[in-house]
Amino acid sequence: MKLDQGIIKKSKWMWENCLPHISVDSVVFGFHENQLKVLLLKMNVAKKWLLPGGYILKNESLQDAAKRVLFERTGAERVYLQEFGVFGAINRSEGFFDGYEDDLWYKQRFISAGFYALVDYTEVNVSADEYSETCEWRSIDDLPELAMDHQLIYTNALTLLRQQLSYKPIGLNLLPEKFTLPELQKLYETILGKPLNRGNFYRRMMRFDILIKQEDLRKGGAHKAPYLYSFDPLKYHESLQGLDW
Repeated sequence: MKLDQGIIKKSKWMWENCLPHISVDSVVFGFHENQLKVLLLKMNVAKKWLLPGGYILKNESLQDAAKRVLFERTGAERVYLQEFGVFGAINRSEGFFDGYEDDLWYKQRFISAGFYALVDYTEVNVSADEYSETCEWRSIDDLPELAMDHQLIYTNALTLLRQQLSYKPIGLNLLPEKFTLPELQKLYETILGKPLNRGNFYRRMMRFDILIKQEDLRKGGAHKAPYLYSFDPLKYHESLQGLDW
């Protein structure tokens, strides 16, 4: 096996500048063409698929590290980010760096904080780095096998997102600025993987009291033009802050 000298050099930098044994991994959700999608990386090492992740600089918080890693991957600044779990199985990354010296940074045991992120698909400019063969969106209905424990991290994130739909608003970072109620319902149905009763859904959304009805209508189509809505940012964030996490 030919060793990557760039990885060895970066390993030394990591030991000097990052906190050892702690990492972050993020499940980044986007909504596009009525599909819920997840951002994945295919690594040069071992040619396996992973969630985007990274390490924590000595002078930054866990949350700031997760935000920085996502910005480096996507360029998106309007991101909803929530920590949802800690993952620390033994030998999580075993086999990824066989052949390298045992003091390689990436070969150490890391306990990872899991985050899920909701981003506007249209504002994301995904890019692979020097260690990634590709970085791309994949539909949740067409995911490749994920390496390490990233399948578990993804599954836990999606399960939590589905649970939270019943008691908190979702959509500010997944939909365009203006949208119709059918579009909002389609987002919820896609995340949940099942159809919803239109009347019940509309009543629930109105109880959140976070929607602003716009004066203009969605033009085009054979049916009556539906009204457009937008989220009230202040009420939206107040509803999130009022929740007991």
